[in-house]
Amino acid sequence: MAERHRDGPRDSTVEGPPLDVLARLTGGPRVDCLLSRAARRGPGRLALSGPSGDLTYATLEERATRCAAALRELAGGPGAVVGIAAVLDTSFAVAYFGASRARHVSAMFNPLLREERLTHVLRSAGARTVIVPPEMYGRIQAVRGNLPALRTVVLTHRAEGFRAAGAEVPALDELIDAAPRTAPPAEAEAEAEADPEDVANLQFTSGTTGAPKTVMLTHRNLTVNAAQTAYSHRLAPESVLLNTLPSFHLMHLNIAVTVGATHLLRPGDDLVPALREGARRGATHFYSLPVRLARLAADDRLPELSVPTLRAVLSGGSALPARTAAVLGGHFGVPVVQGYGLAETAPSTHFDDLAGPVAGSSGRPVPGTACRIVDPRTRAVLPVGGRGEIQVKGPQLMKGYLGKERKESVDPDGWFSTGDIGETDAQGRLFVVDRVKDVFKCDNWLVSPLEIENVLARCPGVKDCAVFDHPDEFSGAVAHALVVLADEDADQGAVTRFVNDQLPYYQHIKYLDVVPRIPRSPTGKIQRRDLRERALGATQRHAPGAAHDTKGTSAMFTFINRFTVRGDAAEFEKRIGEITAHMSRQPGFRSHRLLRSAKDARLYVEIAEWDDARSHGRALRTETFQRAVREVQKLASADPAPFVPVTAVG
Repeated sequence: MAERHRDGPRDSTVEGPPLDVLARLTGGPRVDCLLSRAARRGPGRLALSGPSGDLTYATLEERATRCAAALRELAGGPGAVVGIAAVLDTSFAVAYFGASRARHVSAMFNPLLREERLTHVLRSAGARTVIVPPEMYGRIQAVRGNLPALRTVVLTHRAEGFRAAGAEVPALDELIDAAPRTAPPAEAEAEAEADPEDVANLQFTSGTTGAPKTVMLTHRNLTVNAAQTAYSHRLAPESVLLNTLPSFHLMHLNIAVTVGATHLLRPGDDLVPALREGARRGATHFYSLPVRLARLAADDRLPELSVPTLRAVLSGGSALPARTAAVLGGHFGVPVVQGYGLAETAPSTHFDDLAGPVAGSSGRPVPGTACRIVDPRTRAVLPVGGRGEIQVKGPQLMKGYLGKERKESVDPDGWFSTGDIGETDAQGRLFVVDRVKDVFKCDNWLVSPLEIENVLARCPGVKDCAVFDHPDEFSGAVAHALVVLADEDADQGAVTRFVNDQLPYYQHIKYLDVVPRIPRSPTGKIQRRDLRERALGATQRHAPGAAHDTKGTSAMFTFINRFTVRGDAAEFEKRIGEITAHMSRQPGFRSHRLLRSAKDARLYVEIAEWDDARSHGRALRTETFQRAVREVQKLASADPAPFVPVTAVG
């Protein structure tokens, strides 16, 4: 895939191939036109295979048309919002294309959402009808009083033993079976005149940095991006997509239908049975999440797996560990690649080259798409290799956020700021570093939790991990890690040393907790904000770095700091002396001692006493102290911890 840099100085702006390369994949003005074209070209071809059965393209087309008729009766005229739980089964596809054919707006949501988030997404979307699996019905009913627009709840299927209080709840299959097989001529003509710039679908951001936003995607956004992605994934009618995501994502459905390919839906955490079935059914493209692929790479059954027809393993949602890609690529003998995108871009903007993937890269922009890197503060475009915020633009970029003007999120030239930090190389490949909201500063150094996680993931015995910032009086913030260990009784200190020995001091892990699992979003993303709030709440009373207010003791605040000197010891002692002289002049200072280990001359401990933690904190924030500390940090690493007295003798 070629890319073009604009004329002038070599900055980070990169453009993908022109849109005209997608001519053969263009499927019509609306989402449901993709399905109609696929049904005309291959009516008997298998379209979908899921837990509830198989559908050919002709059958999927027929059921979508009848679903449209049923939804018109339930939700009303064009523009009504139909909420659809994104279960990985054929019912989702029928409902999605049916909503499009009814000229309604589909709003897909995670079937695992709990009541609070469920209320937010359905209320903000204004859903009139929702289609959910039976296990979600109770959650919907629990919040229905907070959803004034909601008229009807429809079950994806009639589950054995399901009971609902009050009136009978309709099931999607029953509504479809009772609906006419074809749309009335007048309605068909009206559908043909639909504007491709009409909103087709509402999606919700992951909410990692706040409440989820409601993204408005047009028919053009979705159909163009389906063609862009199918082109980049090298899909053809003969392709067989094996989808093992925990929930349905429109990208996979749209790209398969765009080319008329077969789509195997295999939910479940265990990928081995899915791959065995994929081998039997000639799977060519295997889609999964990084966290699941990492488990597969470490699975004892991997050597037994063989999928001769496989051409690529494709990952998205979060960063793919290089070790995972290397293991799976070596085993299956195919490229293991990742892309980049957002809910706001329908979703794809980049994809790595199947012919020559590069570890850690998300690849070049897809056709018709441009990307650049800008300084997060000045917004100036950075040169190639410069690290800053990723901006993108292209025909797949959303119409806007529901309830907001487009100009609030997209600049006059069409650039959208993603909130992600990244850089591009000389070939135009994108390397995503982290979220703008996730990076933090330790001693004025910019720290990416993702970079620390990449090292943690290589540590023997670490099955999963997450890193976030932990407030620190001394450094501003330090790294706090959560790890899932193969052996919970393993030496946690060994894990910390493994990481810290490979990273500069400002990326060192200062806090490490062993946990049974790392909570993630449905797409595998780490919810750092939630993890930080939970962890800091749990450690506030006892972790290093948290001051206590102990009744019955003096209010005196004692700060103990352990140094490991890397440079000249005499110079280190001189610098500490300068800091002590400055601190002794600050209000609240009581005393200071510096001790050197009798066994290891590189180890020092300083003990400082202050009237209270507030006085100590004010002194830490002075410019003189900050400047002096930066000089000390060139000579030694520090492990600071505050204390308050509990008992005293003598």
